[in-house]
Amino acid sequence: MSKASCAAEAKRLTDIPNIGKAMEADLIGLGINTPADVKRMDPYKTYDALRDPMGQRHDPCVLDTFMAAHDFMNGGPAQPWWHFTEQRKKLLGSKK
Repeated sequence: MSKASCAAEAKRLTDIPNIGKAMEADLIGLGINTPADVKRMDPYKTYDALRDPMGQRHDPCVLDTFMAAHDFMNGGPAQPWWHFTEQRKKLLGSKK
């Protein structure tokens, strides 16, 4: 399956770089159903809302993925999720 090369090409969540079936399911579970929703979402609030059945947060790389998808949908280039790890650590502290 090929990914969108720009935001305008993304018709489904899985068209967005870094978003696969599992991440799609997580986003839909949070009420984020379309690429336009990803464009409008706050990656940090979305990550904070995503909890496992025991109430624990997911791995911080999920936040990196949300940041990458949000950036892409707002005109940024397609980049691997780990490109956002340093930015996340600066914003939230290196423990996260």
